[in-house]
Amino acid sequence: MSKKIVVTGIGATTPLGGDVKTTWQRLLAGESGISTIEKEWIAQYEVPVTFAGQAAVPSAEVLTPQEVKRLDPSSQFALISAREAWADAGSPEVAPERLAVEFSTGIGGVWTLLDAFDTLKERGPRRVLPMTVPMLMPNGPAAAVGMDIAARGGVRTAVSACASSTEAIANAYNRLQTGEVDIVVAGGCEAAIHALPVSAFAAMHALSKRNDEPTKASRPYDTNRDGFVMGEGGATLVLETEEHALARGAKIYAELAGGAVTSDAYHITAPDPEGSGAARAVLATLKQAGATIEDVKHINAHATSTPVGDIAEYNALKRVFGDLLPGIAVTATKSSTGHLLGGA
Repeated sequence: MSKKIVVTGIGATTPLGGDVKTTWQRLLAGESGISTIEKEWIAQYEVPVTFAGQAAVPSAEVLTPQEVKRLDPSSQFALISAREAWADAGSPEVAPERLAVEFSTGIGGVWTLLDAFDTLKERGPRRVLPMTVPMLMPNGPAAAVGMDIAARGGVRTAVSACASSTEAIANAYNRLQTGEVDIVVAGGCEAAIHALPVSAFAAMHALSKRNDEPTKASRPYDTNRDGFVMGEGGATLVLETEEHALARGAKIYAELAGGAVTSDAYHITAPDPEGSGAARAVLATLKQAGATIEDVKHINAHATSTPVGDIAEYNALKRVFGDLLPGIAVTATKSSTGHLLGGA
């Protein structure tokens, strides 16, 4: 028999705020977290895109100096959001072997990797930090969270580009259904606002180039959209079975009713323009949840603001919901935060 999986804790650090409350208030107010990048590398490398959704609160203002030194920025965002979520869930007492982490990133420790390469070139191999490899690994954020809460029920990382953190939540759902663990801390993060990733995405013609109006650059589903806006940060959910949550008297935000993973096998970056893979994922999720298309009242769309991506997503939704789609509220939070890639 399928178990009810519920959300008992939430945490985030985003371009809109350093916590959930601030992020949510600014999002509801229609504010933008997109701003011009005031870094010397913009002019140094003549980076063609000069704005992004930068974290509203620097990690150094939240973490200890030692944590900042020993963690890549992506892991820093993961740890900050996870600590907020864990505290929000009441810092539950759970056997370490019954506690798991599913935490993802799309790119991983790119700042650590590129900084280490600069150090190697400029100062030689002896000056490369011994913590470089643990800091740059994609599973670094998950490991940081796992060690912080003493999770010994498995610490895993799904790396699947912009779907990474959503897949982590789906994986958490499946783990809880098996009964092998009682609580899973799930989420995602990204910290890739660096000259190389920004330049690479710009070379792909994936980024908006509205340097003169950054707060209006991310415009999902708009006919004049010209690309996504890079964002950074992290977000975390504490998930557990309803039975476990009720037994410990936890507050419950929502039920996680299902999740599914599919793939297009179409192109390395472009989605299937017909949206068939995404449509299959939605239908599989609804089936798992025991829901129908008539039950859906709100869709938080991926909505990256790219010319190709938004059309494919619309086609996917049209495939699933047909004539019901105009009556469903569709939101696009990336217009305020930018695209957090693996932290989306």
